Amino acid sequence: MAKTVKRAKELTEVSEAQIAVHWKEEAYYQPSEKFKAQANLRDPHVFDRFGLDKFPDCFREYADMLTWFEPYHTVLDTSDAPFWKWFAGGKINASYNCVDRHLAKHGNKAAFIFVPEPEAERDVVIKYQELSDRVNEVAAMLRGLGLKAGDRVTFHMPMVPELPITMLACARLGVIHSQVFGGFSGQACGSRIQDSGSRVLITMDSYWRNGTLVDHKANADIAVRAAKELGQDVDKVLVWQRYPGKYSAKTPMVSGRDFFVNDLLNEYKGKTVDPVPLPSEAPLFLMYSSGTTGKPKGAQHSIAGYLAYVTATSKWILDIHPEDIYWCMADIGWITGHSYIVYGPLANAATSVLYEGVPTFPDAGRPWRIAERLKVNIFHTAPTAIRMLRKLGSQEPRKYQYHFKSMTTVGEPIEPEAWRWYYDEVGKREAVITDTWWMTETGGFLGTTVPAIHAMKPGSCGPAAPGIHPVIYDETGAEIPKGSGKAGNICIRHPWPGIMQTIWGDHDRYITTYYSKYNKNPRSKDWRDWPFLCGDGAVQAADGYYRILGRIDDVINVAGHRLGTKEIESACLTVPEVAEAAVVPVQDELKGRVPEVYIAVKPGVQPSQDVIDRVVKANEEVIGKIARPKHVYIVPDMPKTRSGKIMRRVLAAISNRRDVGDVTTLANPDVVEQIRAMVQGKDTITTQEALPEDIATFGQNE
Repeated sequence: MAKTVKRAKELTEVSEAQIAVHWKEEAYYQPSEKFKAQANLRDPHVFDRFGLDKFPDCFREYADMLTWFEPYHTVLDTSDAPFWKWFAGGKINASYNCVDRHLAKHGNKAAFIFVPEPEAERDVVIKYQELSDRVNEVAAMLRGLGLKAGDRVTFHMPMVPELPITMLACARLGVIHSQVFGGFSGQACGSRIQDSGSRVLITMDSYWRNGTLVDHKANADIAVRAAKELGQDVDKVLVWQRYPGKYSAKTPMVSGRDFFVNDLLNEYKGKTVDPVPLPSEAPLFLMYSSGTTGKPKGAQHSIAGYLAYVTATSKWILDIHPEDIYWCMADIGWITGHSYIVYGPLANAATSVLYEGVPTFPDAGRPWRIAERLKVNIFHTAPTAIRMLRKLGSQEPRKYQYHFKSMTTVGEPIEPEAWRWYYDEVGKREAVITDTWWMTETGGFLGTTVPAIHAMKPGSCGPAAPGIHPVIYDETGAEIPKGSGKAGNICIRHPWPGIMQTIWGDHDRYITTYYSKYNKNPRSKDWRDWPFLCGDGAVQAADGYYRILGRIDDVINVAGHRLGTKEIESACLTVPEVAEAAVVPVQDELKGRVPEVYIAVKPGVQPSQDVIDRVVKANEEVIGKIARPKHVYIVPDMPKTRSGKIMRRVLAAISNRRDVGDVTTLANPDVVEQIRAMVQGKDTITTQEALPEDIATFGQNE
């Protein structure tokens, strides 16, 4: 068992004081009879079939959705707890399950509809037969380069069809892929190359972002250099061309190291590669966490358990039917894209929209134009995007004739105000909403309504998905009952097929981060002794619905009262003029920490003291005087990552008069200096004094 490490630790120790909970209960919204009649899962007895007393055999139902080369003999092997082996003894291939098995019935059906960011460029439709041809050719090329099962390959690619094609080609061979979000720096990519031990980097020369053709190849050179400095050599850099036959980057190719994929594929036209029958527990991919400042943390996911879980949840929770047009407006660089753009939908023979650019380019109507034109009927996005679209074009959806049957939110809790806009304006009060809670480490949805069975409740993700049995513990390990109004650390009582296998190359860190806190017997092989610590604070209402309060790290301790930042931000959004809110902790001599609030107002709204006063008042009324912010700043925009997430750690550094660090990888780095000058004054010199640990680590999980 690993020693409990002093924190550079992943999860904050929570003090004895409970996280204060002030959420008001929301009304229920019912799914329509029309939706319920067509849903894949509408039998409430599913929760009896997946009761804890039926664990783990209930998950045979998930495994049965897959096609096996050799049957498994054990549903869950716990002999090396907590390194769980799902469907042990079986042989399977993810590429076969996502492509080959659909060809007889769906070969002429679209697998992906690629929408380039430039609106003048035509869509590219890739049918399942073409997807099969292209996956086979890329697999033949990779095999020709000497890659084999168990090797690791790093991708640093944007949202283009070549990314899922290359993922599936690796899966066909058993090569473990590690996709780095395209918006990450070359330095970040290099550290992930080193950690995974990749000797091949696959990238793209350029891609469109906000109307600019970005030179992405420049990042490859930085990544290779950074990896080498860390001790890992990269032998080959394979470069896809955004426009085949034309090099669209200014950065020169390196002779002997860099190769155009389009050129290499000429040797493999029409080649086929039999999918390799792989052990169930063989790794499918690594997905690195995005926000920690220390060593990258690579979540390792298996083939069979992961694929079974995302296949079943895509069918049951997203309600994907083969005839649907499904659009997940996430990035494949995150776990959402792996699970619910690539593997889950393709295993269900879905037709998915793949959009290259940002949802607000050239304007906030772009997503709704795409949805109308392509007849999208399932829409899947993050609260970040919802708030951004609401801010820039709250009336835009009304202009377009699309109709969603269901909509999903993913990535972080969604405030009731934003939820209602999503329901009223985007869903036109017709679509059901599934507000899902899960994370990179879990592979797929944990907390969610089943859309045809449960009522929706703004601000709550709902109960748990079938077969998932959460528990909320306090600091002593005592269970907090539902309806108590008390919050604690949400855990899952048991493993499930989508759970990560380990942290790549660091088993001790895996145990320390996710199990040590509540494990009573480190030598136990009984799954009951290994509750999984998710790292989020949560409260369970009397109706069984969970409300996620945000990361345990992102709680502000004000005079002994632990306030969830999501609660404060949600209170801010009750002021109609407020489009976005971010809350950070600031040192205070009397109270220890106090919240400071940053808000962005809707277009056409002038910043004013009146708006600030009403934000302060909203916090006092919704939460109490303990939540009164020290300052409220109206900013021109929030500092955001390339995926649109607000970088709260940058705001925390500004509020606490510290250096913000490197912000060049942000989507809008210029706004950081504007905010700093607003808060600190133009000539303020930041202090070099070290921040207290809770503030220093605040917002790292973004």
